[in-house]
Amino acid sequence: MPSKEVCCPVEVTLKVIGGRWKVLIIHQLLNGKMRFNELQRNLTGITHRTLSRQLREMEVHQLIVRNDFNEIPPRVEYSLSPLGHSLQSILYAMDKWGREYNNTVT
Repeated sequence: MPSKEVCCPVEVTLKVIGGRWKVLIIHQLLNGKMRFNELQRNLTGITHRTLSRQLREMEVHQLIVRNDFNEIPPRVEYSLSPLGHSLQSILYAMDKWGREYNNTVT
């Protein structure tokens, strides 16, 4: 089955950051570098497997940088790339909209 052609810029954005966890991971990393377990603790409900998969996908899309220190015990830090940081205004706009929405429906 051939892959579907993307024809809308919004669709491209959703393809890259869509899903439940990616936006939340980006939101956490806006505060700076984090290790895997720190991310997992802050993202209540995410499984080890899901976090690993989401981080790999985000690395492929060049949204995050994975820094492996090649130490024992292993130490890896994740941070946003410049491309990942460019999503900050989108996340803040989503935050603002969500707050306003909550105020209108409650």
